[in-house]
Amino acid sequence: MKLFTRTLILLFFLGNKVAALPDRCAGIEFDAITPDEQGNTFFFKGGHLWKGFHGPAQPSNEIFKKLHDIHPLGHVDAAFRMHNAENPDDHDHIYFFVDDKVVRFYDQSLEDGYPKEMTEDFPGVPTHLDAAVECPKTECMTNTVLFFKGQDVYFYDLATKTVKTKTWSHLPQCTSAFRWLEHYYCFHGHNFTRFHPVSGEVTGNYPKDARNYFMKCPNFGHGGDHTVPKCSEVKLDAISTDDTGKTYFFAGSTYMRLDTSRDGLHGFPITRSWKELTNGVDAVFSYIDKIYLMKDDKVYIYKADAHYSLIEGYPKSLKEELGIEGHVDAAFLCPNEHTVHIIQGGRMRDVDLTATPRAITNDVPLPPHLSDIDAGLCGPDGVKVFKGSQFYLYESPKILATGRIIVEPQKITSAMMGCQD
Repeated sequence: MKLFTRTLILLFFLGNKVAALPDRCAGIEFDAITPDEQGNTFFFKGGHLWKGFHGPAQPSNEIFKKLHDIHPLGHVDAAFRMHNAENPDDHDHIYFFVDDKVVRFYDQSLEDGYPKEMTEDFPGVPTHLDAAVECPKTECMTNTVLFFKGQDVYFYDLATKTVKTKTWSHLPQCTSAFRWLEHYYCFHGHNFTRFHPVSGEVTGNYPKDARNYFMKCPNFGHGGDHTVPKCSEVKLDAISTDDTGKTYFFAGSTYMRLDTSRDGLHGFPITRSWKELTNGVDAVFSYIDKIYLMKDDKVYIYKADAHYSLIEGYPKSLKEELGIEGHVDAAFLCPNEHTVHIIQGGRMRDVDLTATPRAITNDVPLPPHLSDIDAGLCGPDGVKVFKGSQFYLYESPKILATGRIIVEPQKITSAMMGCQD
């Protein structure tokens, strides 16, 4: 009888424990948001966290061991992932702030010497913070951390260890802040507002409901219904790297940035960045601050800036712009070169982009096993041509076209494309 009673009590306790888990889809004001060194994003509330943009809550000390030792409820005031490439011992480490203490984690482990008083690591920054977010020197002129308390923002320069303060009364009081895909977000309530990290300027229609953008919730969403495919099911339409180092792959109506693994790999509708491409793409290449997207017999050329903008007069026909006709299977341009290599059926045709008018300068047959290529990319490691869920790697376009040794195909992996192994 006693055993039965104890079992009932235990089941009751466990049931209430599960029921007590917070639900971010109900509308939650997060305490902190930060990515880790692998690009996983963590959302914190009280003693719980969510890993990634979907899934249930779990106790935060299940992942970040000893975090609850610093605060009895495991609560954190703020958190950020350090961006300081000049200091490898610090770069990509996660800082948590609790009252007047700071702790540092790497690979989900508490580092020696922590917790510390905040003044030891961040002199001049106030305690009991509301939020914090990193800002690399490419976006804030110097490697900086922004600390939020009330309407005041404290800019901490990592090189000089000095603090400058600004008051952003136009911005809602941030309970957490997050840098994602080179944009900055202030979370307040279950909403967020995007802001410029230097001026605090807010452009666009804000606030917005975080449940439409930063988590998957029933009856919420903004059209980005991308599901992660298995790597064995991946089939690319195009892949390209632009002059700023941004690498994109395209599949169906979706594209993904591959150079943002520090923020995780995420799919978006192609129309999000290239609104005129409503039916996907056939091939893509980048050349001198422009990206060329081909679909059917047309080519769309966009100026690569903070946001892509269609150049006036486009789209144009492939014949008019590149001197080619017919369906394009793949296209690629090697770094610091001016010849685009266009694959059509079983042939590779070269076009000199410096010539006027542009025309085919070389036309060679491809080996039989490369007769139905999906996409191609040329980089420092050579030329990759993709066929279904596999790719072939060649040292150069010439070896791709004229080599007689059959290269063994390699499998696309989750590390490459964010798919499921």
